[in-house]
Amino acid sequence: MSKLSADDLIYGYINGIFPMADADSTLYWYAPDPRAVIPIDTYQPARSLRPVLNQKRFDVRVNDNFEQVMRYCSVPRSDDDSTWISEEIIDAYTELHRMGLAHSVETYIDNRLVGGLYGVSLGAAFFGESMFYHVSDASKVAFHYLIMTLREQQFQLLDTQFINDNVRRFGAIEIPKADYLRRLKAALRQKARFTENVFEHLFRNHAGD
Repeated sequence: MSKLSADDLIYGYINGIFPMADADSTLYWYAPDPRAVIPIDTYQPARSLRPVLNQKRFDVRVNDNFEQVMRYCSVPRSDDDSTWISEEIIDAYTELHRMGLAHSVETYIDNRLVGGLYGVSLGAAFFGESMFYHVSDASKVAFHYLIMTLREQQFQLLDTQFINDNVRRFGAIEIPKADYLRRLKAALRQKARFTENVFEHLFRNHAGD
């Protein structure tokens, strides 16, 4: 089988599937049923997060260090855990990033990368992939600014693939695969742009919204 490419990723996402690597780095494609999504319009930051946002404890950037975000996301969470983000996956998503279709939202303290997330943007759909943090609240702040950007740019769909406690705290819900594919098709027909300029405007003006 040929190496995973950016074109493979694009084809997969528009057809509702995404890759993950096994422990031996073998790639498999997944299409969960039900599918987890996060409603963009109903998200509200946790009450405990609002002081963090208002105090601007973190410097928030977009697309500043995409590959490093992926590499931090690929680190196993525990000794018993394994990673699904292989070198092949990192290479393919980094290629997609260079094409302007994969993005990272990053949080910094004193110019040190301490949290972030990455995902893929196609049409008015954003496909969230993974997040990490080295400092408490760092990934939550990154997610908050992701949502604010998606709202500003009128994205219609935020895919988070599988339900778990981590995404549930951001308001994730499960929907049938058939419903997801209908929403995906509609979102792909619309145009939306995940741009640095919009992101910087949001960071300056809407910290505690």
